[in-house]
Amino acid sequence: MENVSVIDHPIIHRYLTYLRDKSTNTALFRRAMSNIGIILAYHALNDFPLSEIEIETPIQKTTGYKPATEVVVIPILRAGLSLVDGIVNFMPEAKVGHVGVYRNEETHQPVNYYDNLPEGIEDAYNIVVDPMLATGGSGSHAIKFLKENGATNIKFVCLIAAPEGIERLRKDHPDVPVITAAIDERLNENAYIVPGLGDAGDRYFGTL
Repeated sequence: MENVSVIDHPIIHRYLTYLRDKSTNTALFRRAMSNIGIILAYHALNDFPLSEIEIETPIQKTTGYKPATEVVVIPILRAGLSLVDGIVNFMPEAKVGHVGVYRNEETHQPVNYYDNLPEGIEDAYNIVVDPMLATGGSGSHAIKFLKENGATNIKFVCLIAAPEGIERLRKDHPDVPVITAAIDERLNENAYIVPGLGDAGDRYFGTL
């Protein structure tokens, strides 16, 4: 799919198996989520800009590299927090912002209940993370919120995506690349991804 990258890798498949398996305990679920976050971050940052610097090895001077811009990771609360640890371990310099979204029961539209963004997102490399891209409503809303606050360079990273969610993001934000570990079959009548893995936030935080 255009502007959608599905990371097809044996280790991804193994971690996804742990995450999908309903018998996986909380500790293993968290560890698998963190490890898969590292792999997703590796691919999300494959075009991250660098600047050359001069360094000195024990032998001689040579060329090294440093980030040319800041990385900001923005999890959609609360489930998005499950991917932050792996990404920040991969990119320790990254700043972390937060966007909390709920659905208005009358209008069915997404509404911010919390947001906290670091300074400099206008020039930063912004990665919005949420483990499940289901209907795409929360993801689209979070991206729109970032754009309204000046962000121009944005990627969306998720663990599992439904075709409906991908279509929503492609329609609302065709300029935002989507990086995912899997595209599943569909949404069920309760807007859960099938086969999916259930509620990622509940399983990660042990609140089932």
